[in-house]
Amino acid sequence: MTPAVYSAATNKQLMQSVMAELAKGNGQPFVAAMADDFCWTIPGSTPWSRTYTGKQAVVSELLKPLFAQFATPYTNTLRRIIAEGDMVVMECEGKVTTRAGKDYNNIYCYVCQMEGGKMKNLMEYLDTQLVATALETPQLADLTGSL
Repeated sequence: MTPAVYSAATNKQLMQSVMAELAKGNGQPFVAAMADDFCWTIPGSTPWSRTYTGKQAVVSELLKPLFAQFATPYTNTLRRIIAEGDMVVMECEGKVTTRAGKDYNNIYCYVCQMEGGKMKNLMEYLDTQLVATALETPQLADLTGSL
């Protein structure tokens, strides 16, 4: 059997469908699109800023502590998407209210490297000042949130 070929167009289509679900508050397709050795990098100097290495680390050290802080369902709406080669770049807007009653409505640019129909690496550019003022540090988060 011939291995599947993932072109820029197929990678773009995959991420459009993943983001369409995230816009409805369904984060499961986003997690499913991560490769097992996926790396997610958040630059900056916030307590959340670092590289999370491996899908399990992304889920347990980034996503669960983050989503535990949310009082309302998190949505993230795709505004623009560009794909070239194995790279997909997405501009999107997240909306949610934290348990502390703060709006955490951030604008993101995700630069994703794709491999074999999965996200291999993601660089997340965002408003780090909003992270600092609206979110608690990851160590203080209650880990009961769901994606």
